[in-house]
Amino acid sequence: MNNEPVVSLENATVEFETEGSLLNPFGEPDVVRAVNDVSLEIGDREIVTLIGESGCGKSTLGRTAIGVQKPTAGSVSYRGQDIWEARTGGDTEISYSEIRPALQMIHQDPGSALNPNQRIVTSLSLPLRRWQPELGRPERMERIHALFERVGMQPAEDFLNRYPHQLSGGEKQRAVLVRSLLLNPDLILADEAISALDVSLRVEMMDLMLELQELFDTSYLFISHDLSNARYIAEKSDGRIAVMYLGRIVEVGTVDEIIDNPQHPYTKALRWATPNLYGDDDGQPPIRTIDVPDPTALPVGCNFHPRCPNARELCEERSPPEIAASDDGHPCRCFRADEEHEYWDSSPVSKDSDDAVAVGGDQQ
Repeated sequence: MNNEPVVSLENATVEFETEGSLLNPFGEPDVVRAVNDVSLEIGDREIVTLIGESGCGKSTLGRTAIGVQKPTAGSVSYRGQDIWEARTGGDTEISYSEIRPALQMIHQDPGSALNPNQRIVTSLSLPLRRWQPELGRPERMERIHALFERVGMQPAEDFLNRYPHQLSGGEKQRAVLVRSLLLNPDLILADEAISALDVSLRVEMMDLMLELQELFDTSYLFISHDLSNARYIAEKSDGRIAVMYLGRIVEVGTVDEIIDNPQHPYTKALRWATPNLYGDDDGQPPIRTIDVPDPTALPVGCNFHPRCPNARELCEERSPPEIAASDDGHPCRCFRADEEHEYWDSSPVSKDSDDAVAVGGDQQ
């Protein structure tokens, strides 16, 4: 693996303003910080899986990583080149015309990603015509046919001349996978790419993605809300798992570190909630409440403390920085990862404390 990251995010933040409600149409809009001060690197031929509950900001972070969503603050770079500087037409070392085809995406719903009024072959030809105009029609068709055969859609002609509604869910997902690979990308964002498939097809699809990674030397940012899927594809590729909660990556590490030795209480809760994934023997959920805080009014201090069974008074006051876990060194955003931290001298939060649900800004 090359030491140079394909994509790197540095202190990336993405904020959205919510629209006024019917009861308060002219009020000040609320601000949702979907991505909050995230730094992450994805290397050549690396798979990074991003795991977390729905609404935690995974898709926004993924779109930011491939240059589709502009960060409100911080930066996102492709091989050291700021993507948005290149996109605005500045005098850059790497042009946007080189960056755009290098960063591709597989959507969660392949049906909505394919034009219902066009045959599959037309939808797949468009990116080649746009980004590789030097290719003639015979060369384009040869490449498309070869990839369709490679993903098991044989004979290719039987599928290419169909419309999207004439394909099954698995066939549409393979067609979208082929489209993402046509331009030989360096990184593919797979945003819940297997969640719409039957359980029996998910492992098959992940194995196919891994085979194609070897063939094309590409990297994946694989987003999932299912820790078992994240574990499978990361374990098979020696990749990493990044755990996201309310806009922040709270822990990142190898499969052994995240599954066998999680440091953040949220990671432990996700592990407990995943069937057949080393559940705790006593069967007690390692979480105080299943309710996720309102993203427009985040808790003061650590965002997770209202749900954390190990919360202490310091957690209500301060947001933990990224701390290296004391036993194996993988990054974790939790005071408990440091055995010498003043957190341990702080008093535990009462499980019935009203202070545990106080809200306010994202304090440091």
